[in-house]
Amino acid sequence: MKPSILIIEDNEQNMYMLSYLLKGNDYHVIEAYNGNDGINLALKYNPEIILLDIQLPDMDGYEICVKLRNDKLPKATTIIAVTSYAMGGDREKALRAGADGYIEKPINTETFVSEMIRIFNKKQQK
Repeated sequence: MKPSILIIEDNEQNMYMLSYLLKGNDYHVIEAYNGNDGINLALKYNPEIILLDIQLPDMDGYEICVKLRNDKLPKATTIIAVTSYAMGGDREKALRAGADGYIEKPINTETFVSEMIRIFNKKQQK
């Protein structure tokens, strides 16, 4: 069975594209448009994968990642930062906050799902 995926993304176009790609590949998708909703939905549904934007209106993705890792989120949950933050050190900052991977925007629609699954599989092998 394919993993369930929570997308935490405030941009409607980005949310649509990610949801479209994932649903088109038969994934169950849960959508949150801000950090507070994302945290609540993550704790309610325990998705196997969380795709997390870094720049959100209520709190940044780094803070969300830390909160999720410190709450009762299962340790096996894979958190992937999907962000346009591509400056030096941003990837490392996301990983230090608790992300398992980092995918830059704009995403490549041809490779996004396989990149996500590669990060997921790597996390599951730990």
